[in-house]
Amino acid sequence: MKKIILLLSLFCSMAAFAQQQAVTYSINPATFEETTSITITINGNSFSEANWGITGNALYMWAWSFDLNDANIADCPTNGAWTASNEANRFTYNAGSDTYTKTITPTTFYNRNGIGRIGFLVKAKDGTGDKKSQDILAEVGSFQVTLTAPTENSATIIASGGGLTVAASNTGGAASYVLKTNGTTLNSNTSTASYSFSHTNITTNQNYELLVTQGATTIIKKFSAIVNPNAISAALPAGLVDGINYNTTDVTKATLVVDAPFKDFVYVAGSFNNWQPTAAYAMKKDPASTKFWLELTGLTSGTPYTYQYWVVDQTPIAGTPSLVKTADPYSTLVLSPFDDGGIPTLSYPNLPAYPAGQEREVTVLQTGKTPYSWSSATTNFIKPAKEKLVVYELLVRDFDASRSYQDLINKIDYFKNLKINAIELMPVMEYEGNESWGYNTSFHMALDKFYGTSDKLKEFVDLCHQNGIAVILDIALNHAFGRNPMVRMWMNDPDGDGWGSPSTENPYFNTTAMHSYNVGEDFNHQQPRTQNYVQRVIKQWVEEYKIDGFRWDLTKGFTQNCPANVAGGQENCTGSKQQDRVEVLRKYADYSWGLDPSHYVIFEHLGGNDEEQQWANYRLNETPSKGVMMWGILTSEYNNLTKGYAGNISRMNATSRGFTAHRLMGYAESHDEERLMYNNIQSGNSSNPDHNVKTLNVALSRMSALGAVSLLVPGPKMIWQFGELGWENSIFTCNNGTVNSPSDGTSGDCKLDTKPQPQWTSNWLGDTNRNKIYNDWAKMITLKTVEPVFSGTATINNNSSLFPNIKITNSALASSQLKDVLIVANFNVIPQNVPSGFPYTGTWYDLMDNTAITVMSTSAAITLQPGEFKIYGNKSASLAIADYEKAPSIVLYPNPASNYFTLNEPISKVQIFSITGQMVKSFEASQAAGYHFSISDLNQGLYIVKTFDENNGMKVLKFLKN
Repeated sequence: MKKIILLLSLFCSMAAFAQQQAVTYSINPATFEETTSITITINGNSFSEANWGITGNALYMWAWSFDLNDANIADCPTNGAWTASNEANRFTYNAGSDTYTKTITPTTFYNRNGIGRIGFLVKAKDGTGDKKSQDILAEVGSFQVTLTAPTENSATIIASGGGLTVAASNTGGAASYVLKTNGTTLNSNTSTASYSFSHTNITTNQNYELLVTQGATTIIKKFSAIVNPNAISAALPAGLVDGINYNTTDVTKATLVVDAPFKDFVYVAGSFNNWQPTAAYAMKKDPASTKFWLELTGLTSGTPYTYQYWVVDQTPIAGTPSLVKTADPYSTLVLSPFDDGGIPTLSYPNLPAYPAGQEREVTVLQTGKTPYSWSSATTNFIKPAKEKLVVYELLVRDFDASRSYQDLINKIDYFKNLKINAIELMPVMEYEGNESWGYNTSFHMALDKFYGTSDKLKEFVDLCHQNGIAVILDIALNHAFGRNPMVRMWMNDPDGDGWGSPSTENPYFNTTAMHSYNVGEDFNHQQPRTQNYVQRVIKQWVEEYKIDGFRWDLTKGFTQNCPANVAGGQENCTGSKQQDRVEVLRKYADYSWGLDPSHYVIFEHLGGNDEEQQWANYRLNETPSKGVMMWGILTSEYNNLTKGYAGNISRMNATSRGFTAHRLMGYAESHDEERLMYNNIQSGNSSNPDHNVKTLNVALSRMSALGAVSLLVPGPKMIWQFGELGWENSIFTCNNGTVNSPSDGTSGDCKLDTKPQPQWTSNWLGDTNRNKIYNDWAKMITLKTVEPVFSGTATINNNSSLFPNIKITNSALASSQLKDVLIVANFNVIPQNVPSGFPYTGTWYDLMDNTAITVMSTSAAITLQPGEFKIYGNKSASLAIADYEKAPSIVLYPNPASNYFTLNEPISKVQIFSITGQMVKSFEASQAAGYHFSISDLNQGLYIVKTFDENNGMKVLKFLKN
């Protein structure tokens, strides 16, 4: 099936009844040109809507097209995502005839000219779980050519000296036929309607083109003959690994290694042999490991080459291809004919061109490449303690307008001022499509190019380390998607389109998922080849990119114990303790710590305590202390509070789950849940008109308290991007700004859509209600990361309440230190006398401003306004005060700026200085908030701004001039 762009959430579940169905159809008129209006009709009685879970007759077309030579496949631009088809591609249901129809004009619908063939299938809005029909193909144009032998785009495997017969016919009378091979004319017939030719004594690989011309129209049919080179048996040189092995002493050489069990021979085709490999490019076969290998010579240092493996099985099992052309499974950079055209030049300048005439991904090889020069801050980086981690999770695609690593680099001060000490990027490994969450990974060792170059990601990591911030990558190693070479080399491909699911011979993947949450193809983590691959992936990102940790996606899927027919049900089995995944995930953690003893290992398991304890409590007594950090979701509990309803947040405490140490990465919000602020406004408590949570500013006023009762609980914590600014857009916001969620009664949603831009505007940075959250959270994060008390022990009442009460103590500290903390909050919508429960009487300090109060009774109530909180300590937060630099109340935007910048408050004077200290411009007159300060005459670069006014005095800001 032709699926170029797949955007799948890691939590898409496959319905047990979902399956591919064959539909009957008609196209009217049957013969048509590309500019002809045609009507496609699907017979409703030929398939079961119920089997696909279709309601409201929501049936969609997923379409693609070919050029006149039945090549250069392109998706229909209105397909949408596989999980959420575009409404533009919905069929019209005709109840009287029980048919679905769609009328299109090919050139308009496919947005291209020169169409020789169209393809489509019908599907549910969310096609996950094979909720689709067979592929349907239709030729375009009255002049048609049929290649009867061999089949079109086929590769015929022959012995050296063998032959190949070519036969074709055409419509419309006689035509001219020219047969070329490897670019040279082999045979021709100037006038025939039925062509035949036998090519004999073939000793080298042949790429054929049959050019058929009638009038002004020429149609080209392509096919090939692959000669069995009888692979030479030769021992694999010592020290070589799968993938590219660069020669450290000779930049003209590199050795390729591919592990291809059950295959007979492999050629290497690439730009270094004009994609026409001779016997010299047939890979040798190691008799011990059966791996194939080949040393390339004559390479030019610094030149990017591209290549593929041509992997051949002369006796394939039924339904599997004899030849697969594939990129290297261990690629670190791939080029894609499907995606690269949509990569902005600004994000990835000088991207190597995809080689013309090839198909599917190719691998890039480059000897003598200058390595990135890491700063001493990275080579000497000491990671923040696990107990003190505050992780900022973000999706590069939706963080800023350019959707690039450069955006993150430009915003480093934003992260610094928030005081977070780790940034977690959602998957950046090569995934299918460009605008994606990244979980549809196809090449785990390759950096996806949409966000920028390898060096640009390294620059970001380096900059983070210079500022004390660790970088964590989200990684999806439960599964891979259909472009993955290890899927394609051993796949079922009954329709011959080059895509398919794993066959029974596949040494990496299960033929069907062995757990209930799978998307893509399910890795078998009990296979030694899979384990080797995973370890290579870990090594690549730790050593090449200096990544400080991984968040392992969907670790429930690492079991082999839960097939669909398991007793008790697949879902129950998947959610229960499975010792096989405990052991294999420990093995992966051990490997990570072997490379980097302080590496962060984080599992998104969201399972039972008894299983998670085996990871969280693992190897704690070593130096440095290990232990896997477990994701801890408390979204609904905390959202109840912010909405104005009772919630139980006791499970934010690691001890509630039986964890010996602080290894619970608790969070109120992540990438995968509905946004707290959206829910506040949609369903918040509105019983008090003076504090109506459905009102934006009221909802915002409650988010600081959320930080107090979540971030300060001992142990690692995580926040989702822009939670610190009260982002109120729904997770189901579509790219056009509307909201489409499953609760709307549709069969799909916009969860994975690219979110509208821009975001860095006065509505965000210039809003004092949002900045209060940012500044309050920054102060709390400073307290957490600097004051030792917040590594102590927490007590949280195990009940549902509007008034959470958290006591934190660190018994290792002296009584003269800040060793006891009490956090109270009022999440009701009316003022409340909240029980306190101070550990003892005496002087206590409000740690947000260090004002003192005298506590006469430990049971004294504290009067709090709705949404108000207090953080009391037995001593002032002296360490945090020294470390905390409050973000200025004056905000400059946009930043970076091009022609002007604006300030959110009235200003009496503004001075602009170069980074070297020279004043380059000044504005002496008083200006109101929102005034445009012109900077169009300044050169590009970083500038320092001094602002002067009566209320704030002098403030120093920075901006980047584009």
